[in-house]
Amino acid sequence: MFHIHRAEDRHQSDHGWLRTSFSFSFADYYDPNNMQFGPMRVLNDDWIAPSKGFGMHPHQEMEIVTIVLKGHLEHKDSIGNTAQTTWGGIQRMSAGTGLFHSEYNRSEDESLELLQMWFLPKISGLKPSYETTSFDAEELKEGLTLVVSGDESKQQLGSIARIHQDMSIYLAEPQEGSSHTYSLEQGRKGLLFVLEGSIQLNGDTVLGRRDSARITDEQELVLTASENSRIMLIDLP
Repeated sequence: MFHIHRAEDRHQSDHGWLRTSFSFSFADYYDPNNMQFGPMRVLNDDWIAPSKGFGMHPHQEMEIVTIVLKGHLEHKDSIGNTAQTTWGGIQRMSAGTGLFHSEYNRSEDESLELLQMWFLPKISGLKPSYETTSFDAEELKEGLTLVVSGDESKQQLGSIARIHQDMSIYLAEPQEGSSHTYSLEQGRKGLLFVLEGSIQLNGDTVLGRRDSARITDEQELVLTASENSRIMLIDLP
């Protein structure tokens, strides 16, 4: 079963320096029927103006993954981490028992575009932690590339961010006319998010730029690119 969420139906928030589209209830947007999907609680599509950002603020008991689509994100936190992330990198923060952090666009002339995602952790009371990892963006044209995983055996590869949840995040850049197949284990969920381009899902469901599909009770997914595209697929319990 596919539940399609079109880009234009997302809640929009515009603060001038920050423009955001919310896929789930967040901040001033509340819909009791759209609180989460499995352990996925937040999917925010952010645009941040040059030299702007979020000052120090707290988080607790949440796994937070950030994917920068354009520009450079600067992160600082209360446990001593400072880092910059751009396309080709993943930022993962386990808020655990609590920490503060800030996120800024330090460029004076380039806007920043990113996805920020929150997931409920598998267990509570974790020690806060932070990491950045990198992936080969050229490999995305070859198929679904694992960039975040809760499987400890896969986390040893160095290019895959670890997360404290039974889930995986894949990125791909399928070229026009190419197809990729992904199998979901019985009982698991999938979320497909089209970053750029257009994708046919199992032949007859068409998703455009920033459209998403929440997938349940399906085991084989066939993703066919109608044009050169960029996608994210999340495998969830």
